[in-house]
Amino acid sequence: MSELKTRVLLVEDEVDAREILAFYLETLFDEVSIACDGQEACDLYKEALAKEKTFDLVITDIKMPNKDGLTMIDEISSLNEEQKFIIVSAHKDEEYLFRSISMNVISYFVKPLDVNKIMEILKKVKIKVLEDKRKQNKAPSLLMINKNYSYNAKNNSLYFQKNMVSLSKKESLLLLALFTDIKEIKTKEYLKDFVWKDSVTTDATLRTVIKRLKDKISKEDFIVSKKGLGYIVEINGSTTVS
Repeated sequence: MSELKTRVLLVEDEVDAREILAFYLETLFDEVSIACDGQEACDLYKEALAKEKTFDLVITDIKMPNKDGLTMIDEISSLNEEQKFIIVSAHKDEEYLFRSISMNVISYFVKPLDVNKIMEILKKVKIKVLEDKRKQNKAPSLLMINKNYSYNAKNNSLYFQKNMVSLSKKESLLLLALFTDIKEIKTKEYLKDFVWKDSVTTDATLRTVIKRLKDKISKEDFIVSKKGLGYIVEINGSTTVS
């Protein structure tokens, strides 16, 4: 059951808001870490990573001393591009909303806080977090793709025989996208949204990253293009789609 433990990082400089949010978070999630500003949050996040721990969700205010929320989100995202965030703010400034669009921000809590709305959103988020964890647990930790290549689902690593294949951040995200629900064909739109967090990235940019990854698995390429549909992983010489 330890794999299904849920962890949240709360970042809030206002005492009242911090106490309210912490109280309700602790009724839903197993571990709640608290930071009073963006800099303290970044330090806590790095400490957790050093212990091989991650947060399922980071809830943060925008305007804080030492380091503001959006700057903190940028820094944490550079450490973990998949990190999910919820923003808490009394400011409805469109600039903040626009800047956060591509930052993996999944929701907003607007001050003054509405506890009922907050709990409704948090319950949905926890359900999604647990669903994702169960899917990860069902995936084999080491998948033999073919006689030369294997994939470690625990750390999203690719191996050629016993040697890890060096991948860029985008190549690594592309690999993760392809091995997420590997029975499904991944459309170009899905891959662009997964890797770049948007759908406006050009097809040419996507093809470039796919080609770079395929060049690194040229000994026995397992990424198959389905004309007009997208891409899928081929396992042991046959695709995983029946």
